[in-house]
Amino acid sequence: LHARYVLHLLHETRKHLKQLPNISHVSTCYSEEVTVCGDLHGQLDDLFLIFYKNGLPSPSKSYVFNGDFVDRGKQSLEILVILFTFLLIYPKEVHLNRGNHEDHMVNLRYGFCAGLSTVHGKKILRMFQNVF
Repeated sequence: LHARYVLHLLHETRKHLKQLPNISHVSTCYSEEVTVCGDLHGQLDDLFLIFYKNGLPSPSKSYVFNGDFVDRGKQSLEILVILFTFLLIYPKEVHLNRGNHEDHMVNLRYGFCAGLSTVHGKKILRMFQNVF
């Protein structure tokens, strides 16, 4: 994606997240299920496997992602673009919780900042930090 599209996605995601309470309550009835995922750490293949086995997010498929989306793996940016897009398309079915790897100091130590700023510039990195 061109940087302007990434920035637009980040802006819309930030706007959406600012409207949400600090604590999300997710409930379901017996006939529905919620898929809970955690610690993707930049491993895009893991996200694809989850979607392959459980289906894509939709009005009938709810997901809770428990943070640690970035760092360690090489495809953190791709994971965030996918998750933020699904969050905006299905705001009642996709829930993103912030993990400790969605913190600037942790990003500095484990590689998200270095990988992102060299490819896409500091403006996008600042916007990601603002969304986190």
